[in-house]
Amino acid sequence: MKEVRDGIRSNRIPSSESVGSQPLVLDIEDFKGEFSFDALFGNLVNELLPSFQEEEADSLEGNNNISGNDTLSNGRSAQGQTSPLFPEVDSLLSMFKNSCSQLVELRKQIDGRLYNLKKDVASQDSKHRQTLSELEKGVDGLFDSFGRLDTRISSVGQTAAKIGDHLQSADSQRETASQTMELIKYLMEFNSSPGDLMELSPLFSDDSRVAEAASIAQKLRSFAEEDIGRQGVNATASRGLEVAVGNLQEYCNELENRLLSRFDNASQKRELAIMAECAKILSQFNRGTSAMQHYVGLRPMFDVEVMNADSRLVLGDQDSLPSPSNVARALSSLYKEITDTVRKESATIMAVFPSPNDVMSILVQRVMEDRVPKLLEKLLVKPSLVNPPPMAEGGLLLYLRMLAVGYDKTQELAKDLRSVGCGDLDIEGLTESLFLDHKDMYIEYEQASLRQLYKAKMDELLSESQLSGESTGSIGRSKGASISSSHQQISVTVVTEFVRWNEEAITRCTLFSPQPATLAANVKTVFTCLLDQVSQYTTEGLERARDGLTEAAALRERFVLGTSVSRRVAAAAASAAEAAAAAGESSFRSFMVAVQRCGSSVAIVQQYFANSISRLLLPVDGAHAASCEEMATAMSSAEGAAYKGLQQCIETVMAEVERLLSAEQKATDYKSPDDGIVPDHRPTNACIRVVAYLSRVLEAAFTALEGLNKQAFLTELGNRLHKGLSNHWQKYTFNPSGGLRLKRDITEYGDFVRSFNAPTVDEKFESLSIMANVFIVAPESLSSLFEGTPSILKDAQRFIQLREDYKSAKLAAKLSSLWPSS
Repeated sequence: MKEVRDGIRSNRIPSSESVGSQPLVLDIEDFKGEFSFDALFGNLVNELLPSFQEEEADSLEGNNNISGNDTLSNGRSAQGQTSPLFPEVDSLLSMFKNSCSQLVELRKQIDGRLYNLKKDVASQDSKHRQTLSELEKGVDGLFDSFGRLDTRISSVGQTAAKIGDHLQSADSQRETASQTMELIKYLMEFNSSPGDLMELSPLFSDDSRVAEAASIAQKLRSFAEEDIGRQGVNATASRGLEVAVGNLQEYCNELENRLLSRFDNASQKRELAIMAECAKILSQFNRGTSAMQHYVGLRPMFDVEVMNADSRLVLGDQDSLPSPSNVARALSSLYKEITDTVRKESATIMAVFPSPNDVMSILVQRVMEDRVPKLLEKLLVKPSLVNPPPMAEGGLLLYLRMLAVGYDKTQELAKDLRSVGCGDLDIEGLTESLFLDHKDMYIEYEQASLRQLYKAKMDELLSESQLSGESTGSIGRSKGASISSSHQQISVTVVTEFVRWNEEAITRCTLFSPQPATLAANVKTVFTCLLDQVSQYTTEGLERARDGLTEAAALRERFVLGTSVSRRVAAAAASAAEAAAAAGESSFRSFMVAVQRCGSSVAIVQQYFANSISRLLLPVDGAHAASCEEMATAMSSAEGAAYKGLQQCIETVMAEVERLLSAEQKATDYKSPDDGIVPDHRPTNACIRVVAYLSRVLEAAFTALEGLNKQAFLTELGNRLHKGLSNHWQKYTFNPSGGLRLKRDITEYGDFVRSFNAPTVDEKFESLSIMANVFIVAPESLSSLFEGTPSILKDAQRFIQLREDYKSAKLAAKLSSLWPSS
């Protein structure tokens, strides 16, 4: 078939007859794989189509200019006369018919084959199903066999396990019995006779089997001691076991000593492996406590010479007072050395002992109970509160500073040792216990120290004041200077020093009292000491300043003379009065300085309370308010002294004003003989002197006083000045020109007191200015002068009586008719 098809593909068919005479053969293989109808068809007709294509091309070239319709008509006529246009048609039709026949035949063959294959598949499927059914029955039987086998194996395994357990138990019992027999044999050896250890088995004397001997000895001793406890009623048994126990104890002690000796030798040679072996064996004796304590006790850091060197390092030369700063540096250095030593020992302990934490606990405990306390015992010698050491030897403050340094540095040591490692040791509690005796009485020592510091400071200031008074007192008095020049003045620097003491004490309170409630109570106590100190210091300073005012007042009283004295005596008295006035002015200034410094001192204390104290009191309810109340109470004594002193200042000022008015005011000032000629518009000399004095002396008051204190003082002084001037002018007679000059004086005084910023005082001087008009107007105009101001009628009548023409103009009768109700 292939040969025929290949012939068709390779040989051109010349005519339809030749094609029809050679039947086309199609093969089933042509339809297998990736079948393509186009490819099959092409293979069938490609041999016929090329000749047709060539003829068609020639006919198209020959008739290139002929239209489509002519071509068709010519083609039809030519078709009837010549050969057909597509001669291969018959060959193709014959080939297509032959192909269809062969394709039908091929389909029948394929259908037959498919039918046979279906029959074979059905037969094989039936056989396969039968085989699977037989296999399922066989598998089910196999699973049943496996189940029975598994049950049997499980049963056998359980039996074997029981047998194994019995065998293991038997072996264990055999081993236990063997060991028990061995132990009984050893126990009998120890039970032979008291103190006889010579007949023991070689095990107990073999150095290479020390660990085994130690283990057996401990087991024997435990067994014997338990047996004695159980059979205490049986005297015979007890006596026998007591012998064994005694011998065992003696042997254990001897073995332990032997191991400790070996451990010491290895320790000296730094043979850590041998040390570790001995420590492991010794751990069977009382959990190794003796070995741990023995190791710690032999450390060089606990030698007496080392601890004596600690004291020399920290305390220095015994002939000189130790400095807290030097002690702090020395303690830091020493404690660092101790920490480094413990850290080095820690490395050895970790490598040697099976329970290193227990050894570290013993080591650190020995440091905190032996080495540190012996140093603190020499450093912190608690002084007596009844007879405290003098300030020349540091006083109580030196002890408190040393206590703070020791406590702080020891706390740091405890933290460092905790970081190195100290097992389960409560090192913080152990550190606190070192200072319990000191902390119990701490606050009493703090109070006593503050009192001692205050007394020493007062003594120092008194001594300085006395030396200053001796050198300047006589010169000052000879020149009319202040009679209180030797008095000690309040110093803000001193108060600042009080606060610095208190602040240092508060720092120690914070260090020693971490609990908020205890801290608040101690802070309140210490702050109360500051309040007492500042209150006493400022009160005494104000009282000393008041003494100057009192002495100046006494000096003024001494030179008050009568009217009938000689001119020489009057001149001497005037000179002495000037000196007394100078002393009064100086005392006034000194007191104002004292008041100013007292106010500054109180402000310093208040600022210190707000910045440092209040926050420490807040955790305790009511503590802050109580301290504020105490602060107000403490300052009340100083306020009382200041009030009294300010009253004395007013008295001093008014006394000098009165002296100046008496000395400088002339009768002709207000009753000029040249009345009506040319009026003098200048203030009187007395007015000028008084205003100048007030301006000079009150400058200190304006500087020293503030707020309500200043307002109250100036208001009181203004009222007193108004009253004093009113009484002073009652001594004189006024004509119109004198009235004008009086009005000028009142204006001068009014302008000055306006600087007081006291409205009531200003009103009084304005009223004085109005009343001065009574000396200026004509008698008939007096009635209209005070219309609208009835409140000053009474004072006006007193002034009207001072008119020069009061009697001649019969003003008394006129006034009674005009103001009958007055």
